[in-house]
Amino acid sequence: MPLRRPAHAVRVELEIPFHDCDPLFVAWHGRYLEYLEAGRQALLRSRRLDVPDLIALRHRLYVADVRCRYNFPLTYGDRVEVTAWFGEHERLIKVLYDVFNRTKGRRSARASTLLAVTDDRGTFLPEIPEPIRTRLPELSS
Repeated sequence: MPLRRPAHAVRVELEIPFHDCDPLFVAWHGRYLEYLEAGRQALLRSRRLDVPDLIALRHRLYVADVRCRYNFPLTYGDRVEVTAWFGEHERLIKVLYDVFNRTKGRRSARASTLLAVTDDRGTFLPEIPEPIRTRLPELSS
């Protein structure tokens, strides 16, 4: 069973499609980034920070770093739950993920991404601007 997560965490359920798998029906490791993206998109949307929202705020978010630890393979047809939630967000926005294989009852991966904030011209901002910061959850210490 997945671990308890913060109240702002979001969950997305996916099924591993055939085209994501190798000849042994194992999901290719690079596809996990797409599964993380589905979780991150749902998380950002839940905070009114989806792409159209960011464009309206005249800001952009870019992935600056990705880390993924694979624990158990995903295979064709597996039902997967991707849970995403915010970690620290002082200068960069950290998003944490848990990829849980519902079919097999095991965690398949844990991951994190760091998102950099820029203005609409692509200039890196050393701190998260107030219009974005106010939409992020307060994190308990």
